[in-house]
Amino acid sequence: MGNLGVLLYGNLVLIGLFYLYIYKNRKIIGFQLGMNISMLVGGFGAISTGVFLIYQFPLKFVLITLMTAVIGMLIGAIFGALFDYQTLLTGYINGLMMGIMAPMVGAAANNSIVFLLFIEVVFLVSLLLVFLSAKNT
Repeated sequence: MGNLGVLLYGNLVLIGLFYLYIYKNRKIIGFQLGMNISMLVGGFGAISTGVFLIYQFPLKFVLITLMTAVIGMLIGAIFGALFDYQTLLTGYINGLMMGIMAPMVGAAANNSIVFLLFIEVVFLVSLLLVFLSAKNT
């Protein structure tokens, strides 16, 4: 469990690098794919942050929920802002909802490594699929 901070940091760096890639190609990405990108990255950014933080600090539920909701809203809105206001709003709302739910799911998982690996693998595969779909537009 000591490497959770490193995994969280790695996820946030990966999201930052992915933002740079999407920013470079935003003119050729349609609004439907842009909406999916903002929802996916904002949502998974919030889920991974919430689960990692609740595993590390299980007694700080309210603070982690607030932090995770803000992080999810920011990530979703930043990615949505690359496309249009409707996409910004969709990413913002999805990040908020996932940020509120993620610590609850993490607390219910009872520090399950299998669940953590599942979340991480789905996150990485989802980013790969979005990367490939943005590349082929």
